[in-house]
Amino acid sequence: MTTPEPWQAARLSALSVGQVISWGILFYAMIVAAPAVAGDTGWPLTVVTALFSVGLIASALVGVPVGRRLDRHGPRGIMTLGSATGSAGLAIVALAPDPVWFGVGWVIAGSAQAAVLYQAAFTVLARRYRTRRRAAMTVLTLAGGLASTVFAPIVAGLLAVTDWRTTFLVLAGALAITTIPLHWFTLEARWEPLSPPTATEPDLTVAGVLRTRRFRALTLATMLLAASLYMVTLALIPLFMEKGLDYTLSAWALGLLGAGQVIGRLIYVAIPHAAAPWVPLAATAGLAAVMLALLAVTPGPAWLLIAIAIAAGAVRGAQTLVQGSSVAERWGTRSYGAINGVFAAPITIISALGPALGPVAAAAAGGYAAMALVAAVAALAAAALARLS
Repeated sequence: MTTPEPWQAARLSALSVGQVISWGILFYAMIVAAPAVAGDTGWPLTVVTALFSVGLIASALVGVPVGRRLDRHGPRGIMTLGSATGSAGLAIVALAPDPVWFGVGWVIAGSAQAAVLYQAAFTVLARRYRTRRRAAMTVLTLAGGLASTVFAPIVAGLLAVTDWRTTFLVLAGALAITTIPLHWFTLEARWEPLSPPTATEPDLTVAGVLRTRRFRALTLATMLLAASLYMVTLALIPLFMEKGLDYTLSAWALGLLGAGQVIGRLIYVAIPHAAAPWVPLAATAGLAAVMLALLAVTPGPAWLLIAIAIAAGAVRGAQTLVQGSSVAERWGTRSYGAINGVFAAPITIISALGPALGPVAAAAAGGYAAMALVAAVAALAAAALARLS
């Protein structure tokens, strides 16, 4: 049975709103609140952020069985449960008497991320829209990109009038009362039966795909690309300060880099659908190598560095969609959730380690500019590997 177009649009809108709220509360809220948590509890800031990262690693691991369940049973149950679990995890975070319970809360909330953030949402769109998924994924990520813009000031405002524990209890409640009904009432309870396998969507076994050289090349290339982009873009402030910009201007550059991601997601839609599956990955990795090398070798002036940062942000924005569509472009949507769960796990771990990658690599390379050159080489290697995927 075909779903009426107005209801399809409403469901896409609901899923997109859910992404804004879920990303804002389960991810960006902690980035804003971490200094307040450390200041109030006396726990070192490194411990606070490390325990948050443990939750992100839990998300990567839980994403594998979540993907399988999404394929088999549909999204309504698992994504609604994810919203409830995320709310419970945040409540534990808010009430944690010590770092151990704080970490437990983030492991629970991180596990919920696997069921409600992009990885799960992309599975829904791949199955729902099939060959029309590219535009739907773009709409979803454009909405998701607003999460930090919407929730950073909300969280900062809450922290200005109350303590961090009350802030997270409020956010836990907000997550529950908004995303639980959004997911329950607008997502499919069960998938419609799949049509027989075709030449473009063969009935491949998940294990068979995972053993192929193509899958290994795709995973390694995407990991290298993600690591290179996270390494530099998340360390943009110290990189620009090393080049003589002050902290305020460097922070503005980082914010504008985030705006550049929106541009990149729009550009991705313009890539011809007839292009071979490896072309978007190779093009994105090649552009990343150029932008990261320019960030490394350009001494100034400030406006030029900021312009390059925006372009690098556009590449990172495109990378999100390239990653989200990679599995479907190569192996169809029949087992997208299960295959994508395995594919995305190491990349999610890289994103969890992202804030530490730049400083560690800069210390090893002898400076942030040198680190950016290393990242450019890694992106170039990703471009070469992409041809094998």
